[in-house]
Amino acid sequence: MINKLVANIRKTNAPIVVGLDPTMKLIPKFLMDKAVKEHGETMDAAAAAIWEYNKGLIDAIAEYIPAVKPQIAMYEQFGIPGLVAFDKTVKYCQEKGLVVIGDIKRGDIGSTSTAYAIGHMGSVKIGNTVCKGFGEDFVTVNPYLGSDGVKPFIDVCKEEKTGIFVLVKTSNPSSGEFQDQLVGDKKLFELVGEKVNEWAMDCMGDEYSYVGAVVGATYPEEGKIMRKVMPKSFILVPGYGAQGGKGKDLVHFFNEDGLGAIVNSSRGIIGAYQQEKYAQYGEEGFADAALAAVKDMQQDIAQALASK
Repeated sequence: MINKLVANIRKTNAPIVVGLDPTMKLIPKFLMDKAVKEHGETMDAAAAAIWEYNKGLIDAIAEYIPAVKPQIAMYEQFGIPGLVAFDKTVKYCQEKGLVVIGDIKRGDIGSTSTAYAIGHMGSVKIGNTVCKGFGEDFVTVNPYLGSDGVKPFIDVCKEEKTGIFVLVKTSNPSSGEFQDQLVGDKKLFELVGEKVNEWAMDCMGDEYSYVGAVVGATYPEEGKIMRKVMPKSFILVPGYGAQGGKGKDLVHFFNEDGLGAIVNSSRGIIGAYQQEKYAQYGEEGFADAALAAVKDMQQDIAQALASK
């Protein structure tokens, strides 16, 4: 699947992943009103509105981006109906040719970690029939429990040709409370990056590894360090836009081939219609506003890389 991600990035010339992270504040009122009229004030109504919102967004932007990243917590908050919307979203995006990164941040040990990996990327045999769960192409993984928690995901990656992005240096302000602590003469996130590189070398696609890393756009110097530590790992870069990251902050996340990183924006794109810059599109033009934001983001990153 890493080969498809690289191919999609080359095709669109947009190293961008759109975070499909719906919240009640982002869903246009007219979609929510329609869903409530049909389902009442229920979880089913929320899930129906989410699905219509996501579908509208995907239809508008799928041609211009290589990948999407639905954050599962945004769907879990609406219970089983929310998970149904998550599943429908994953499958619809894949039908559109998009790579789907399931932002699940799972991490456990033994059979539990294996079950997470199978449920999201693998398959189970029920009688004589092989069945798939959510079926994302990549998932995000928390490495805090060590190799015991990550190896089951890598095993499934090898079997299914899927991939993972391991949390290394996250974009949130308090990430340094643990990730920046010195262990000997190195910071913890550097040691995690070295381990990611070790896993990556054992799980290669044609040019890049199935094992990638998450490094936040809000920490460009750390990104520069990690690019050297993990030369064959794609870096998923959250924190662009709403969290303050700009194109100029991202140049060191990329390799000399112009690849090696994919930059995430969530509410900056899916909620663009609520921003002053895109206010002319209005609520019912939410999808067109998202497309305009995608094109602006693509231009910002391209200009930054051109000046590298």
